[in-house]
Amino acid sequence: MEAPETTRLSIYKAARSIKRKDNTIYNALRSIYEDSTFVGEISQLWPELPLLANLRCGLWYFSKFHSTCYFKSTDGHNNNWSFNTSRLNLHVAHLSGEKGGCIIVDSTRKGKRFPDSMSKTIPIWTCVLNRCIRNHLNKMNDLAVLEGNSSMSSESAQDIKHASIDWDCSLHLPLWISKTERSSIEGRLEEWTKQLEESGADIAALAACLKKPLRPLWISQKSVIWLNEVPDHDSWDFTPIILVSASFSTGYAQIRTSSEYSWNYIAGAGDDEESWSRGLTPNLFWNHVYDLINSGPDLCNQKVADMVEKDRVYRAQRGQNAPQVIVKSTKLAGNSANLSQFSLDMLNIEDNLNSYGEDQPISWLGETNLALGTPQAAENLSKIDCIIDCNETSVPALLQDPETYFHLPILTSKFDRFSLLKSLPSAVKFAKLNLSKGKKLLICCHNGEDISVCVGLAILISLFDDEGTFDGGKFFSQNCITKLEMRKRLVLICKFAVNARASRGNLKQVFSFLSGTTVISD
Repeated sequence: MEAPETTRLSIYKAARSIKRKDNTIYNALRSIYEDSTFVGEISQLWPELPLLANLRCGLWYFSKFHSTCYFKSTDGHNNNWSFNTSRLNLHVAHLSGEKGGCIIVDSTRKGKRFPDSMSKTIPIWTCVLNRCIRNHLNKMNDLAVLEGNSSMSSESAQDIKHASIDWDCSLHLPLWISKTERSSIEGRLEEWTKQLEESGADIAALAACLKKPLRPLWISQKSVIWLNEVPDHDSWDFTPIILVSASFSTGYAQIRTSSEYSWNYIAGAGDDEESWSRGLTPNLFWNHVYDLINSGPDLCNQKVADMVEKDRVYRAQRGQNAPQVIVKSTKLAGNSANLSQFSLDMLNIEDNLNSYGEDQPISWLGETNLALGTPQAAENLSKIDCIIDCNETSVPALLQDPETYFHLPILTSKFDRFSLLKSLPSAVKFAKLNLSKGKKLLICCHNGEDISVCVGLAILISLFDDEGTFDGGKFFSQNCITKLEMRKRLVLICKFAVNARASRGNLKQVFSFLSGTTVISD
C-alpha cells in the first residue's frame, strides 16, 4: 500500500519542480517581450490614440505608455461586481474625449483571453459614466426649457437635446458573459450611477469633454483583423476604449525555441510581479531589455540581480527610497540560509546608472496649498515650503529645519494595521501649523500613490471646509464625517492626482481617525 503513495508523492514533487522550472524569470521576461510585439502592432493601427497601461500587470507589456490606469479585476469577479469611487479613472475618460479614444493594455494568467478587469470592470465603468453624462445632459435640456433658452442659444439647446436622446447608455459586455451575469450587473447600474453622482465627481466637465459615449472594444492575439479594413477611430459613433489583452491565451506552458535558447512561454507573465521579478521593475526591464533577453536562461538571474542592486545604490546615493531587495533562495544555492541578499561586491558602481527615471512631478490639490508626490520630486522645487515625509527612512537630501521637514515613517496596512492611524494626529498638527501661515505643504511617500494620498485626505477633511477653503478645522469640528463625505474628498484628490491608488486598509484607518471610532490596542 505504501508504494502507490510514494509514487504519488514523487509525481507531485516532480510536477512542482517542473512548474518552478517553467516560471523562471527568463521565461517571464521572454514571454513579456514576445507579447509586446503584438501590443506594438495594435498601437500602430490607431497611432493617434494614447496607449495606457492597466496597473500593475499591463505596465510590463510595452516600453513607453502615454499614461496608466487602475481597473481591478476583483471589481469584475462574478457576484462581486463593483463600481469603486476610489478608483474612478476619470483621467482616462477625459483623455479619451480629447484624443477620440484610447487603448488600454492588460493581461491575465488565468487561461482566459481577457482578465475580468477588461471583461466586466471597464464595461461597467463606461456604462455608469455614460448614464451619468446622459442624466446631466437631460438636466441641462430641462433647464434650458424652463428658462426659455435665455441662458443659451437655441442651437446649443437643440444640440444638448439631440445628444441626450442619442447618448448610448447600454451595458456593452463581451459575448462570453452569460445572460444571467449580464442581468445581475444591469440590476446594479442604477445604484452605481447614483453613487457616482453623489460622489462629487465633475460630470459637467466630463460631458463637455466627451462628444460621443464611451464604449469598450476587445482585441486579443486570437482576434482577426483585416489590415486593409481597419476603421478610423473617428468613424465610429462612440468613443472607443480599445482593450488589448497582451498574452496568447493558453492553459499550459508552451515550449518555444530561438536560434540560441529554448524557453517556456507564460501567458500573463507580468501578473503577480512580486512572485517572480526579484525586484526588477518594468522601467528597468525596458532600459535593459536586449541585454536581458540575449543573456539566456542561465545568466538572466545574475543580470537581474546586478541591475536591481545597481539601481538601488543609485537611488540611495540620491537620497531616494532604496530598500534592500530580498528574494527567496533556491535549493541549488544550498540550505545554509533561508534568505539571500544581492551582494555589492559584484557591482561596478561607476557604470552607467541611468536606469532610474527623472524626477516625478507632484500633484497640487487645487488652491489648497497641498501637494502630493515623492521625495525626489521635491528636491529642486522652490515652491515647496514644508514637507511631511511618510517614507520609512528619512531622505538626507531633504533634511532641513525641523519646522519645515517632518519625517513621519508610516507602514502600509499590510504590515501594520494601525501605523497610519497612529501617525495622523501629528501629521494634521504639523499641517495646521504651516498651512495657517500660508505655507505650501508637500506630503510624500515612496510612490506618491497610497500613503501620501491617505495623509492628504485626512488633512483635507480635518482642516478645510467643503468648499476647499482652509478653516483650521472649524467645519470638521461642527460636522459628522460620513463615508460618503470622505469619498467625495477622495474623488476631489483623484481629480488632481490621477495616479492615486489609496488601498482599502489605509482608507479604513483614515475613516477611523476622522470618526474617532477605533481604539488602538497593542
